[in-house]
Amino acid sequence: MALAIFASLGLIFWACHKNAITGTRGLTLIPESEMMTMSYSQYDQFLTENKPLPDSDERVKLVKQCGLRIQKAVETYYAERGLSKQLDGFQWTFNVVDENTVNAWCMPGGKVVVYTGLLPVTQDEQSLAVVMGHEIAHAIARHGNQRMSQGMLMQFGGMALSVALSQKPQITQQLFMQSFGIGSQLGMLSYSRKHETEADKMGLVFAAMGGYNPEAAVGFWQRMSAGGGQKPPELLSTHPSDERRIRDLQAFMPEAKKYYKPQ
Repeated sequence: MALAIFASLGLIFWACHKNAITGTRGLTLIPESEMMTMSYSQYDQFLTENKPLPDSDERVKLVKQCGLRIQKAVETYYAERGLSKQLDGFQWTFNVVDENTVNAWCMPGGKVVVYTGLLPVTQDEQSLAVVMGHEIAHAIARHGNQRMSQGMLMQFGGMALSVALSQKPQITQQLFMQSFGIGSQLGMLSYSRKHETEADKMGLVFAAMGGYNPEAAVGFWQRMSAGGGQKPPELLSTHPSDERRIRDLQAFMPEAKKYYKPQ
């Protein structure tokens, strides 16, 4: 009995992914290669149903330029620490969808979408870099995998992803989309807030390494707070409150600015 318990604990530790910046660990039961395969399929399907703006659009040029700088920062950060293998299989893609939604997201493998509704709030490339750095941080920290792993345990008792896709494709696909913020989700609230705070810090580092002033994050979240309308209490939200988020960002700013080299 004791041996089985220790074996189970060992398996759980082995399945935990260590964050390259914060050093924290999170449970990832699904192989990242499987997550990427599903990501590429779901991303293509999303773009079929939500036509992206053409490359000639100035907003697309802005997003792609910003995204490529963040991508280079991520790759440099991981290469300097001998962790480039964690980015194997990434196929970076940046698209803009014309929808009045203040949001952006990144699926596994660097599949990014920015909604045009976000751009009036970011206002400039500095703040856009903060948001894109944050969303990309979610993907490389495997936050979506952690959330989906927990969801798979709750829904299917830890069934393999391939089996779940074959037997219950609609539920599995919905779980995937929810795990990456493409839709709404109830449950796992405190767990998700932890991810948001972690991605805030990682995103600041990547933005700073990309040549963007990390202090832009404070102004962006102040604008979000001023124009966000009625919000639920933080206890009932999957995101930290704007006030708490700003305080945490300000506290982390000295560390982030160590990486800042204006371009």
